[in-house]
Amino acid sequence: MGVDVDHARVDALLKAAESTGSAAPQQSAPVRQRRRKPTNWVDEARSQAAGCDTLDALKAVIESFEGSPLKAAAHSTVVYDGTEGASLMVIGEGPGAEEDRRGLPFVGKAGQLLDRMLAAIERTRQANAFITNVNYWRPPGNRNPDQEELDVCRPFVDRMIELNQPKLIVAAGGVPAKALLDTQDGIMRLRGSEHVFTTAGGYSVPLIPLLHPAYLLRRPQEKSRAWRDLQLVEQRLGELGG
Repeated sequence: MGVDVDHARVDALLKAAESTGSAAPQQSAPVRQRRRKPTNWVDEARSQAAGCDTLDALKAVIESFEGSPLKAAAHSTVVYDGTEGASLMVIGEGPGAEEDRRGLPFVGKAGQLLDRMLAAIERTRQANAFITNVNYWRPPGNRNPDQEELDVCRPFVDRMIELNQPKLIVAAGGVPAKALLDTQDGIMRLRGSEHVFTTAGGYSVPLIPLLHPAYLLRRPQEKSRAWRDLQLVEQRLGELGG
């Protein structure tokens, strides 16, 4: 356009404007959100269980617990049934379809057989038996709970035993027997004898593994073994004053 431009002077003016803040403000760098540390659900379960002084309080904590991946697909949280403080405590594997529907342990066909087995040694859940599981939510397809699922429930299982203080535990089936005794031995090797179980809090109690009632429904020829194990349970309860 025929106008001479003093480029050096223009550059000097622009630099002066930047130094006095008249230039457009710069955007500050975005603040990074601090990542939340993943919850250690076993530690969380241990902490929550330790804070419970009654079975009712423990049941409420288990029902509100969000640390098991099984809970989202389950209909119910199945905690326990029977007589609180009973000398005999039966611990099974976990809820099946009927248990999940009704919210109580051992109420399907296997549970009905368990009731008859207990009646044979003069035990009922209404009078002198307490029934629970090592896992409180139904696995998809009734598969066995995996180790992670058992681990997250274990502090609750231990605390329930400590609060109930049974004189004898029956582990109904291979899954609870192996989990409680921390062994890879199968139920056929474990059954027929007494073991000692000790909770994380130091409560020790005799434990007798028993063939699971569902297994006996599939293999009724094994009922004679189950009957011998029940007789051992009855004998030991008598000796223990239960």
